[in-house]
Amino acid sequence: MTMIPMQSAVAHDLLSSPRHQRSHGQASVSLAQVDGAARLGRLRQVGSAKAILPQVHAPVPEVVFLNTSGGLTGGDRLCYALDLGPGTKAVGTTQTAERAYAAGPGQATVDVRFRVGAGGHLDWLPQETILYNGASLARQTEVALAPGASCLLLEAVVLGRAAMGETVAQVMLSDRRIVRRDGRLIHLEPANLTDAMLGARAALLGPARAFASIVAIGPDSTDLLVPVRGVLDGADVVGGASALGERLSVRLMASDALALRRRLVVVLGVLRRGRPLPRVWQI
Repeated sequence: MTMIPMQSAVAHDLLSSPRHQRSHGQASVSLAQVDGAARLGRLRQVGSAKAILPQVHAPVPEVVFLNTSGGLTGGDRLCYALDLGPGTKAVGTTQTAERAYAAGPGQATVDVRFRVGAGGHLDWLPQETILYNGASLARQTEVALAPGASCLLLEAVVLGRAAMGETVAQVMLSDRRIVRRDGRLIHLEPANLTDAMLGARAALLGPARAFASIVAIGPDSTDLLVPVRGVLDGADVVGGASALGERLSVRLMASDALALRRRLVVVLGVLRRGRPLPRVWQI
């Protein structure tokens, strides 16, 4: 019987069952009002997650998060966090669309956490998440609002790249948004997409390849219901809006990513009362 040296056996095992490198990243930012202007309090970046503040001293600064790994796959972990002090207003966004690739074993996870102090306001306007065939992504966005704080939250999802002729038949998406005010739950929005749901497209997305959800929470958010309804539908896009209490919710479905983005620009223009979108959103 031939004996295989232990070192050779270990090397053979590693070669036959390679361990893929996984991407882990955390980026957190805090802003506070100092002498009537927003000031950076903390900036922490670990691994593949980064945060850029191109106009930190502007009246409403932008915080641009990015994932330097170029996308997400099974086992990757990403965390973004933004803390706004009392009276502080800011816009959070992402530098580009996030891509969730075929996952293989495991699932990619993304945690997004915000705290908005009393009288503050946050616009969270990330660019699209593109789901490739075989992607598996679990994302949770949590927002803690203090009394008198408000927020505008967007999530947009695209199924594959239409220009490349991609068809998404296998996917797993678990996407949850949780908003609490002073510790009390005021908004819970779970979204799930599976292979079986893709197979039932006629009852769900139909021919749409892109969809988005927007929620505005604040004392005057519902005042915009009628103006928003007036701009929902467009070429290759259908939508709906509803209001309850201090929440205004909007849903959009589109034939492709470009049609969705063009309509989002119009809808967000109404919801943001004409304020320009972040520069990274330029079409």
